[in-house]
Amino acid sequence: MVSKSQIKLITSLAQKKYRYKHGLFVAEGFKTISELINSNFRLNRLFTLNADFGLKPEEIQKIEERELKKISFLKTPQTALALFEIPEEKIVPEKNLTLALDGIRDPGNLGTIIRLCDWFGITNLVCSQDSVDCYNPKVVQATMGSLARVNIIYCDLKSFLTNSELPVYGAFMEGDNIYKSETVEKAILVMGNEANGISAEIEELIQRKISIPRFGELKVTESLNVATATAILLSEFKRKSFTN
Repeated sequence: MVSKSQIKLITSLAQKKYRYKHGLFVAEGFKTISELINSNFRLNRLFTLNADFGLKPEEIQKIEERELKKISFLKTPQTALALFEIPEEKIVPEKNLTLALDGIRDPGNLGTIIRLCDWFGITNLVCSQDSVDCYNPKVVQATMGSLARVNIIYCDLKSFLTNSELPVYGAFMEGDNIYKSETVEKAILVMGNEANGISAEIEELIQRKISIPRFGELKVTESLNVATATAILLSEFKRKSFTN
């Protein structure tokens, strides 16, 4: 049985203030939970219908489907829900390309960007303090387990960029064509807010403005989704690192 206190705790984790009060976040589904169990994240509690995840019986709380529906954040619960401890942030040395996000607000976008970092081998993802929390249940779900392999840091982005020795690139609608621009492997790439782009105070620190050209005949498309734009730019940075 899932107790009333457990239900209250789990449902409260939808809000950031309670996630950090309790130091816990929610992950759902076999794949995401398995990825996190097999990483450095520490499991707090696992609720499941039938999967054992290779854990000892005492580490698992078997529940019924009606109970899972009470604690799940998904419209269609995925057989299991787990609570993991929020780890302490750590700064990993900037070895290659670092991605920085300035005010990303949409959980789906952040989740997709974390997956992109995993795919393109980006070790560090630096987020401004007004970006959506990476332990938001919707973000965790969208990462599909990639959260386990990307180091995510929330900080004063202006201070971070000011103190970094790496060249700083920024994505703008009006900038140098990324397909014709030279890039370096060790750099910081800044992506801006979904509606407003890179903020004015961060723009002052951008050393090289880059853009993705529009190839449509009319060229009237307003902008690209930030996650889509991030995928294109990361791909181009990585491609050029092989050819330079």
